[in-house]
Amino acid sequence: MAFGAALRELRGAQKTAKGVSLYSRHINRPAGRVIAAAAYRAGLTPNHVTLLSAAFSFGAIAALAFVRPSWALAFTVYGGLAVGFAFDSADGQLARLRGQSSPAGEWLDHVVDCAKITALHAAVLISFYRFFELPGPGWLLLPLGFQFAAVVTFFGGLLTDKLKPKAGASAPLTAPSRIRAVALLPVDYGVFCGVFLLLGSERAFLGAYAALFAVHALFLVAFTAKWFRELTAIRPA
Repeated sequence: MAFGAALRELRGAQKTAKGVSLYSRHINRPAGRVIAAAAYRAGLTPNHVTLLSAAFSFGAIAALAFVRPSWALAFTVYGGLAVGFAFDSADGQLARLRGQSSPAGEWLDHVVDCAKITALHAAVLISFYRFFELPGPGWLLLPLGFQFAAVVTFFGGLLTDKLKPKAGASAPLTAPSRIRAVALLPVDYGVFCGVFLLLGSERAFLGAYAALFAVHALFLVAFTAKWFRELTAIRPA
């Protein structure tokens, strides 16, 4: 299959946009389609793409932890994280294109995602400790709180999706809400990556990182309440 044909087939085989932010819908997924089509032509497997995603992401995370913040580092870290996120979208699309979806591939994808989220906030903590002139030692708790909110949200959403019964083929399709897609932007991983573009300014980065933590904490409370309510409403078979 040629690159153009693969790209056209991928456009018609996308997952639902329900519950997806505008960034993922209009930027990350289209970028992932291009990568998936190129990977298909190159003969790569979905697991290869997952590992490439991990290489970009963890390379950026290592740079964040061990290199003194600067504007050059800001663009390097953002670029690595954003490209890694696009590859993360591509592995699933490539699996559907090749008909190679598997429990092992899904497991690898989720383990890499969880490791990435955990390591990223740990790297911020290391950078704070090594390089930042923080207003006080209490700021070292900020990445730990952010890590907690991000990991629990990731795990809670993943587990809820596994426990909820799947809609049947005859279930009515509803158009994704644009208002919801906009509201989810602050907790989209791709938007979060943008905060690292501010690494050249300690004050700007601290302020933006703290603000995003506050938003993630609020969404964690809202999400967990919603997920528990939805699962409580499920009647045992």
